[in-house]
Amino acid sequence: MYRLVLETLQNPDDFIVLTDQQKHYLKRVLRLKDGDNFVGMDGQGKVYLAQFINESAQIIKPLKESTELPIPVTLIVALPKGNGFEDIVRCCTELGVNTLIPVISQRTILKPSLQKVERWRKIAIEAAEQSERQIVPIILEPVSLAQSLKNVADNDINCYICITRQKTNHLLTYLSTPQTVPLIIATGCEGGWTDEEVSDAIAVGFQPVTLGPRILRAVTAPIVALSLISSAIEYNCAT
Repeated sequence: MYRLVLETLQNPDDFIVLTDQQKHYLKRVLRLKDGDNFVGMDGQGKVYLAQFINESAQIIKPLKESTELPIPVTLIVALPKGNGFEDIVRCCTELGVNTLIPVISQRTILKPSLQKVERWRKIAIEAAEQSERQIVPIILEPVSLAQSLKNVADNDINCYICITRQKTNHLLTYLSTPQTVPLIIATGCEGGWTDEEVSDAIAVGFQPVTLGPRILRAVTAPIVALSLISSAIEYNCAT
C-alpha cells in the first residue's frame, strides 16, 4: 500500500488537508482515485490508514506497525566528497538510523549549502516511505566534529568511532549482547579521522572499533556499520 509522510498529519478532526504537491503525487503519480486507501505517517511514530477523497483524505483508523529498531541509533558522518552523503542518507534510513549528524572534519572537503541539507531531508522522507518505517530520521545541519562530540557525550549512550590501520576490536565485539541504551557510531571521510580527532573522541567516551581489515570508501563505511548494528540488534532481540 502506498505510503506518504504528512507533517503532523495535518489532521484536525481526523481530516487530512493535503498540499498541492501531495495531491499531485497521490493523483498523478500514484494514480489514486476517490475511495482508494493509502498509509499516512507523521514521521514520528504515528501511522494511519487513510482514504483519498475529493483531492483530500480522511483518516480511517490508526495502524499498529513495528519496523523500527528497539533502540535509537545515531550516525556521525564526516562528509564525503560529491553527492556521496545522499547515498548514505538513503541506505542508512532504510537500515533504521534515527539521527544523522553530518560533520566537518579536518579532512573534509565538502562545504554543503542549506539547499543540500534540505535535499538530504527529502531523501530521508522518501527512503522512510519506501522502507515502511514509522520514523523519518532527523538530519542535523553540519557542525564541526568537536561540536558534535560535545553534544553527544553521555554516560548512558554507547559511543563508537570507526578507525583503520590500527589494532582494535571489531564493532561486532560490542554488539554480541542485547543493546539496551542508545548507540552512536562515527565514520570518517576520505583519508579517515586524524589521530587528534580519534583522541578527542576517546576522551569523551567513544570506543575505537574496526569494521574489518579492508579499507572501505567513505560512503561504504557508514552503510556497513549500520548494517552490522541493525542485524545484531534485531538478531539479539529475536533470540
